[in-house]
Amino acid sequence: MIPDYQELMRPVLEAAEAEPRKISDVVEELSVRFQLSEEERAELLPSGKQTRIANRVHWARSYLKQAGLVSNPRRGWYELTEQGRSALSDASEINSKYLEQFDEFQDFKSRTRGGDTGEEHLAPDDSETPDESIQAAHKRLNAALAANLLDYVRSASPAFFESLIVELLIAMGYGGSTEDAGRALGQSGDNGVDGVIDQDPLGVDQIYLQAKRYGANNVVGPGDIRDFYGALSIHRATKGIFVTTSGFTSSAIQTAASLGSRIVLIDGPELAKLMIRYNIGCRDKDVLHIKQIDEAYFEEDV
Repeated sequence: MIPDYQELMRPVLEAAEAEPRKISDVVEELSVRFQLSEEERAELLPSGKQTRIANRVHWARSYLKQAGLVSNPRRGWYELTEQGRSALSDASEINSKYLEQFDEFQDFKSRTRGGDTGEEHLAPDDSETPDESIQAAHKRLNAALAANLLDYVRSASPAFFESLIVELLIAMGYGGSTEDAGRALGQSGDNGVDGVIDQDPLGVDQIYLQAKRYGANNVVGPGDIRDFYGALSIHRATKGIFVTTSGFTSSAIQTAASLGSRIVLIDGPELAKLMIRYNIGCRDKDVLHIKQIDEAYFEEDV
């Protein structure tokens, strides 16, 4: 039987105890360790694009990473952190309940809560209808994707972050072309703005940008907003976009609303949402067609 992702958490840690490991190698190693049959190793998810054992190993690694027990030194690899080594020494069983003791995992859970009720949606709810379960599952996947996207963006270089903003704005209909937008955004540090991009292909109207690649707890305050407003005044501009990978204090939001220029604030969650919407840093994995009865088909002429 293929173990579930929680049963795989400790084995995934143990596999990398001596050195960093390639996740695909660990999938094969654990398939041998759990004596999976050829049929079980080849068993695919309904999408037909990934084996079930690989999917569960990847999810185990993902949850361990969110709890701070492993890190990703490079693409497709993972290694234990000191916290992960301590977990191997201290705990006989490592599962989601065990991970709840770590602040990093609690923070991850808070970012993946659904709705305004604060109810957590890390596991399916048997009380939901099939339609509700599908929607809730889609919401959970997007919330987890958004959290992971922000982790990647925060660990990227400033140049990569700038390039990401260019791609996002072009996907949203600004800038005309990548070449033009790249030149426009390349004016880093120009009188207090990080860039300017055309609002239309002809460059008749322009929007000035400020981008702050901050950690989750390093929020933007009102002083940063006032500085940006001053930079807009220097350029005689009336429109600005302030993007951050963290968040804005309530006073920063109030300051932006009270100033004369139109300043749009994009925080980390909104940035991730836009990246998902416009397929920046992510791509479509599966397309599910949900059917319902076509009552008109069954109508008969009397």
